[in-house]
Amino acid sequence: MSEPKGAAGGLRSIAVTARHVFRSGLSRAVPALRRVNQPDGFDCPGCAWPESEERGPIEFCENGAKAVAHEATTRRVGRDFFSSWTLLKLREQPGRWLEAQGRLAEPMIRRPGSDRFEPITWDAAFARAGEVLRALPSPDRAVFYTSGRTSNEAAFLYQLFAREFGTNNLPDCSNLCHESSGTGLTASIGIGKGTVSLEDFEHADLILVIGQNPGSNHPRMLSTLQAAVRRGCRIVSINPLQEKGLERFRHPQELRGFVTRGTSLAERFVRVRVGGDVALLKGIMRALLEIEEQCGGGILDRAFLREHTLGFDSLRDTLLACDPDELARLSGVDADEIQELAELYASSERVIACWAMGLTQHRHGVANVQEVMNLLLLRGQIGREGAGPCPIRGHSNVQGDRTMGIWEKPRPAFLDALRREFDFEPPRKEGFSSVDAIEALSEGRVDAFVAMGGNFAAATPDTPRVEEALGRCALGVHVATTLNRTHLLTGEEILLLPCLARSEADVQREGPQRVSVEDSMSRVHASVGRLAPASPALKSEPAIVAGLARATLRDRSRVPWEELAADYRRIRERIERVVPGFERFEERLDEGGFTLPRPPRERRFETPSGRAQFVQVELPEIDQREGELLLTTVRSHDQYNTTVYSLDDRYRGIEGDRRVILAHAEDLRARGIEPGSLVDVRSRFGETERSVKGWKALDYDVPRGCAVAYFPEANPLVPSEAFDARSRTPAYKSIAIRLLPR
Repeated sequence: MSEPKGAAGGLRSIAVTARHVFRSGLSRAVPALRRVNQPDGFDCPGCAWPESEERGPIEFCENGAKAVAHEATTRRVGRDFFSSWTLLKLREQPGRWLEAQGRLAEPMIRRPGSDRFEPITWDAAFARAGEVLRALPSPDRAVFYTSGRTSNEAAFLYQLFAREFGTNNLPDCSNLCHESSGTGLTASIGIGKGTVSLEDFEHADLILVIGQNPGSNHPRMLSTLQAAVRRGCRIVSINPLQEKGLERFRHPQELRGFVTRGTSLAERFVRVRVGGDVALLKGIMRALLEIEEQCGGGILDRAFLREHTLGFDSLRDTLLACDPDELARLSGVDADEIQELAELYASSERVIACWAMGLTQHRHGVANVQEVMNLLLLRGQIGREGAGPCPIRGHSNVQGDRTMGIWEKPRPAFLDALRREFDFEPPRKEGFSSVDAIEALSEGRVDAFVAMGGNFAAATPDTPRVEEALGRCALGVHVATTLNRTHLLTGEEILLLPCLARSEADVQREGPQRVSVEDSMSRVHASVGRLAPASPALKSEPAIVAGLARATLRDRSRVPWEELAADYRRIRERIERVVPGFERFEERLDEGGFTLPRPPRERRFETPSGRAQFVQVELPEIDQREGELLLTTVRSHDQYNTTVYSLDDRYRGIEGDRRVILAHAEDLRARGIEPGSLVDVRSRFGETERSVKGWKALDYDVPRGCAVAYFPEANPLVPSEAFDARSRTPAYKSIAIRLLPR
């Protein structure tokens, strides 16, 4: 393993971007990159970091360029490709190889008993899917999964199709990542979204980056943090790993980024142990209360607490009863450092707390989020400029999908609005989340799995179990741009329905179309592709959903599917009447977009009491036995969600291998393991064990008692029954493991 050198970004980032663009084909990738994140262009298919009002000619990061180049590739997967590959041989190929073969070029079907995919017409594909779905004994024996890349218009039609069909089985990728954010925030402030806008970063005095690695997962955030630091804002990273992107950053579009060492971003790296966030946050709050007492007041926002919150007295009593030494031990952060953090927070007038999956993917993920909110509420860090909670989504429209109704637990008001608008009675029974879908698939309670994008088998925990469970389905239907492993596993009959990418022109019966997306900060804006479609046989996601709905529901449907698919303005008219906050939808898109209402910004809290709620959070019980390490999974720098572009991770100095386990040198030595040697990794949940074999153990700067491995390779170690009880988000970030020398 080589040590990572230099800063994030800079010339190396430009060189890597150029290499990916060249490999994908200059003729398509370069024109696409000129329009990505531009006002008249398309939204990057990568992360959901927002765009500023003022934009330059280059509005993409290295990872965004990889995502755009990946979908703009000149390679094609059609009948010639599938005629050369049996299903068995395809299943033997690595997921990275499958996705690198190029864009799906025409509809394909794997018929029952066949060992190959073969071409099928669109009409025949729709008819076959409809025939199987109509024949199900219950609509609840179908699952409609959604990926975050789906546009608002496609997501709205998709949930409408599922609900008119008769089910709320609408699991999505949000179940796997930020569900804990939505659950925790709703209980605390009455809305499941953050309250911060991009402009707030221009006014913050302190930015806490908790359980997040912006350098690899949200790289455009680094330029925002750089601007904040240059005007005097202080940044603290709270994370088990000290990530390169927050150490130093060289802006690839700045000359001084090439002639200087770059900008130091985080002034402090707080190395919390895996699973220790609640203890750390309690320690900071307890110290804050003591500072308040020593100063005779003036630290806590007493007026805000009195007028806008409930539960402070109970929280204060609980915090003061905690043993500070025990909180330090459980967090892995010494008491002096916790005190310094509290003093820094106390001296900062405007504070933003950002977080990502390092907080949410635990069995206590909701508790993590609620403790962050407790910390912010103590000093009234909400409803003021430059302050507030800021969960950072890692998929470009995953937040918009939820706004459009992609949720297994729809609110009655939303269902009532659907009923009024479309004249049918939507189902009211709660549907399957992602972990519920795994259980139902495993138990044979699902016959059809319909997926709007995504790679369910790779993204979910307990990979072998999920793959076996998917195989029990009678039908799999996949709307996708490239081939992935899930497509090869889903039952006896499989339909591959290739769709347009974000960067491609979408022309329907009534002319060119645009779609809309919502970013991490509730900003809705238009997205318009310009590239020629990768194949003349491709259809748009809204057109595919409409085709499936017409073929399945036929005369029983009251929805004008053809009209909606012919002109997306008609979809937006319906969204405007169903979803609050979308008034003058089309007109405001013409004006450049709009921000959805977030009542807590005005200190209005739509909780049962009408106030922000301090939540009593128990110290989580970490199930770690002697000799075990706590495993957390991470993504590499050359990866986007389940799509892996290479086996390298240059920001961590790892080259050519992803089947690695990172642990502290002393932890390896205590187990008789030489760095670089192969080990078997055995996980435990309760008394259930799972294992992977032949992984390379590497000495890395990880907190003692902890270990790190890559997602999705380590997912077989994560039991599907290990999840947060309230959000049902899988616990990818805190699994007990043993390392066994080979």
